[in-house]
Amino acid sequence: MNRLVTNSSMALMMIRASSSSALIHSSSAVNGARRVIAGGGIMSPEFQRWSFATPEWRRSMSSSSPSSEGKAVEEREKMESEMMKKKDDLPLVSSYWSVPRNEIMKEDGSKWAWNCFMPWETYEADLSIDLSKHHIPKTFLDKVAFRTVKLLRVPTDIFFKRRYGCRAMMLETVAAVPGMVGGLLLHLRSLRRFEQSGGWIKALLEEAENERMHLMTLVELVQPKWYERLLVLAVQGVFFNCYFVLYLLSPKLAHRVVGYLEEEAIHSYTEYLKDIDSGAIENVRAPAIAIDYWRLPKNATLKDVITVIRADEAHHRDVNHFASDVHFQGRQLKEAPAPVGYH
Repeated sequence: MNRLVTNSSMALMMIRASSSSALIHSSSAVNGARRVIAGGGIMSPEFQRWSFATPEWRRSMSSSSPSSEGKAVEEREKMESEMMKKKDDLPLVSSYWSVPRNEIMKEDGSKWAWNCFMPWETYEADLSIDLSKHHIPKTFLDKVAFRTVKLLRVPTDIFFKRRYGCRAMMLETVAAVPGMVGGLLLHLRSLRRFEQSGGWIKALLEEAENERMHLMTLVELVQPKWYERLLVLAVQGVFFNCYFVLYLLSPKLAHRVVGYLEEEAIHSYTEYLKDIDSGAIENVRAPAIAIDYWRLPKNATLKDVITVIRADEAHHRDVNHFASDVHFQGRQLKEAPAPVGYH
C-alpha cells in the first residue's frame, strides 16, 4: 500500500514539473515575442514565420501528423505570398486619415504633376510693372538702409562676378527670409493682442513662398557646389537672426532694407537678361515647374523665366517700401490694406 502511494506521488510530482516547465517555456516565448514586437514596431512576415510557424512550435502544440503539418505550412506560405503581392500593389501612402485626394487635372486634361503647389496657386506675372522705380532715401533710417544694402553688395560682386545663375540662387536663399520673419512676428502680435493683421500676415507669407519658388526654379537650372551650399548655411543663419532682431526693434527700417534689396535684385536680373541676349548664357528651355507656376507657354525659355522673376521682385519692392512708408507715418500695417492676391 505504501509503495502504491509513493509511486502515485512521484507520478504527480513529474506531471507538475513538466507542466511548470511547459508554462515557463511558453511564457518566455511570449515575452520574447513581446520584446521583439515592442522594439521593432510592426512585425515583418519573416518574423511571423520564424516565431509562430516553425515546425518545432507546431509539433509541440499540435497532435497532427507530419504530412498534414506540411500541407498546412504550404497553405500558410501561399496565403502569405498572396497577401504580400496585394500589399505591393498598394501605394506607399494611400491617403491621410483614409481620405483620398481627388485626382487634379490641368486645363489641357493632363495630370497635375506637383504636390508643392496647386493649380489655383499659379498666376501670370504682371510684366507691365515699372522696373525703374527707386525710393530716394530722405530720412536718416532710409540712408542707413540704403548704405547697408550697397555695402552688402560688395562681397557679392567680388564672389560671384558675372555668374548670375549662382548669384540669383544665393540671392533667393536670402530674399525668402524677410517675408517669413515679418509674417511670423505679425502672427504672434495678432495672437497676443487679439487683433486682426489687416491681411499683412498673408501678404508677407505669400512673398516668402514666392521667393522660395524662385529658388526651386533656379535650382533646376544651376546646381550649387558644395562650398556654395556652405555659404548659404552661413549667410542664412546670420541674416535670419539679424533681420529678426531688426524687425523687433524697427519694422520700418526692416521693410526699407528689403525694399532696397529688391531694387538690387531687379538690377541683377536685368544684367542676367543682358547676358542671355548677348549669348554669354545659353537660353535653355524653361523648367517644367516654372511653366506650371507662372502659366508660361510650353516653349518658354530661360529668358521668359528670368523676366517673370524680375517682375515678382519689382512687386516685392513696392510692397516693402509701402509697408515702410506706413510705419514712417506713425500708423500700423493693419490700418492700410495689404496687397493680397498678386501671387
